Amino acid sequence: MNSSRSLPLILVIVCLNTACSVPTKQTATLETQLRTEVTAILDGYDFPGITAAVVNGQTSLSVAAGFANLEAVRLMTTDTPMLAASIGKTYVAASVMQLSAEGILKLDAPISDWLGNKVWFERLSNGETMTIRHLLQHTSGLRDHVHAPAFAAIGLDQAAELGPEGLISLVLDESPLFPAGEGWSYSDTGYLILGLIIEEATDLSFEELVQSRLLKPARLKNTGPSNRIDIDGLARGYVSSASGFGLPKFTTDDAGNMVWNPVVEWAGGGFYSTADDLANWGYQYISGDLLGKFSLAEITSSVATSRSDPSSFYGLGLSIHLGGDYGPAQGHRGWIPGYVSSLQYYPDYDTAISFQINTDIGIIDADTPVVSEIEERLAKLVFELVP
Repeated sequence: MNSSRSLPLILVIVCLNTACSVPTKQTATLETQLRTEVTAILDGYDFPGITAAVVNGQTSLSVAAGFANLEAVRLMTTDTPMLAASIGKTYVAASVMQLSAEGILKLDAPISDWLGNKVWFERLSNGETMTIRHLLQHTSGLRDHVHAPAFAAIGLDQAAELGPEGLISLVLDESPLFPAGEGWSYSDTGYLILGLIIEEATDLSFEELVQSRLLKPARLKNTGPSNRIDIDGLARGYVSSASGFGLPKFTTDDAGNMVWNPVVEWAGGGFYSTADDLANWGYQYISGDLLGKFSLAEITSSVATSRSDPSSFYGLGLSIHLGGDYGPAQGHRGWIPGYVSSLQYYPDYDTAISFQINTDIGIIDADTPVVSEIEERLAKLVFELVP
């Protein structure tokens, strides 16, 4: 990709405090430095486009750089949506926490209470012993359908036609990775099951529930379910051949429609969003402001994800990294072919930082942890360089 296309960044600054009508000197300084840093990230990694946002109790600001579509010479803006992928798992967890607070769901109840009557349930590994908490925490022992040979064989479009239960069927009759609660392994399949439980418990579609209970109250104006190919204004994603799905190099055609159906993600992370919305969501949700301190204590109760990395933990739909220069980082990352997203909340600073990139080229196939590098650069900017 041509790196000589860094047209002026687009900036949005909003004061969350209604008494604040103009940016403070500190906010203006942060804007200037964020603009400079995002430009350097764009050019240094040769991305087509990028958006980034910072939100705390006083200020919300976001910037956009580069292009949403190189071929159409369409600029990236702060309102340009991208697929947020697994960051959508935070919406699943928040939905479960709301239903738990209302006494509708119990985190440590067996999932058989809700799905035991499904004709396929007895073929689900650990079905009788796993709980809702196990699914949220990725400690269920379930295999991940995304990595099943059958999923790779049929492709994304055909997989999308299967629906959630059809995707779950790809791992039925498989032996568990470990007894429920006795290990950790990331499983999108577990979140599809959570989506089904939410629907059984509420008689609403999972997507309707998230929109009415979470997205609307949080005032997320550019976030919604990625359940169709014609997502208005979606940035074109540039797909790495290392994605493993044999996809075209662009995620969208000349009309702006996706060339494969993103509904395949569903409760595994099926939402589009912007960096601005992600940071605002992270600030409201992970700080406890949206659902309360009880839910905050639950979602941050975590288990280790790796014996080789003592700093990495996973809560309820929440990745937690300890030992960083700026204290704990709580949030989630998202990857789907053509799009990479990150949302991190830093409780020591009561600040959320997010970014989105419309390519996975040079990220999933890189020799260095690019997403971590960008997270660290933005955190250093916000917490050190700005007076």
